[in-house]
Amino acid sequence: MKNNHFETESVHYCFESSNTSCVKLVYPITIRASLYVLLGATILLTVLGNLLVIVTISHSKQLHTPTNYLILSLAVSDFLLGAVVMLPSLIRSLETCWYLGDWFCKIHSSIDFSLTGASIFMLYLISIERYVAVSRPLLYHALITTRVAKCMILVCWVFSALVSFGMELNSLTIQDVYLTELNCEGRCTVILDKLSSILFFLFLFFIPGLFMLGLYLKILLIAHKQARSLQVTILTAENREKSRIILSKMEQKSTRTLGIVTAVYLSCWSPGFIYIIIDPVTNSSTQYLYDILIWIYYLNSVMNPIIYSFFFKWFRESLRKAFSKIFNNFD
Repeated sequence: MKNNHFETESVHYCFESSNTSCVKLVYPITIRASLYVLLGATILLTVLGNLLVIVTISHSKQLHTPTNYLILSLAVSDFLLGAVVMLPSLIRSLETCWYLGDWFCKIHSSIDFSLTGASIFMLYLISIERYVAVSRPLLYHALITTRVAKCMILVCWVFSALVSFGMELNSLTIQDVYLTELNCEGRCTVILDKLSSILFFLFLFFIPGLFMLGLYLKILLIAHKQARSLQVTILTAENREKSRIILSKMEQKSTRTLGIVTAVYLSCWSPGFIYIIIDPVTNSSTQYLYDILIWIYYLNSVMNPIIYSFFFKWFRESLRKAFSKIFNNFD
């Protein structure tokens, strides 16, 4: 007998020689090969995209600004997520078993928590920095210095590491009990209790997401107000028409930025965090759903270099100069 999603002619186990092995789901070869190509391309794009951001900012002294330091830190967290975390996750998802050992499972989960938290908190800091730049332009350089930006980055990484340690410590205890009760080897899934799920949802998604949304809305309103003020100061009909064009462009740019930031962040993270908050209550978790949601939130690390870097003119120019130097060296 066969299923549309996986073969069940015979029962397969993660460890055939073990009496306590978990059942292994065997996907049809065409589906598995296609997913390896698709998810492998996702990992490659994540690593290369964020690596380009890191190299561009690091090697251009004129780009060593507080804003770009925050973007650099975000790119580092997403690069490490792609280079260290996503490949083992790919093997786990498609082989439906964890073959890399219990200790590496714990290390992998801990690093995943830490880098995920760092990425989210960095988005949080970028929204604060952008708000200060728009709302307090005259005080911006006094408030947001390079030293302040580096301190913000340090606090972000330390805090994400502490959150990761706390969540992993909680999940390890529960996971050991869970695995003992099920008597099953070959899984690497983080198990959280109801309280931890709620805290995880609040502090890593809901509060930062709501705060970021509020800040970007304020940025939009401030840009609108500044453009209106500019329009009032212009007296001639010709210049008023020009100011309307400026107003329209400012509103469109702010709206587009707000839409990109919030839509990508919320669309990538909402499904997973809703699952985290609901699963301990419903106990309806499945390996398929767990893997799908993980890869949806991994997509945010693919999109970050596009949103925060590839849309910047300085990045395109620096990238073009870098490639020009490379090709000139070959010539």
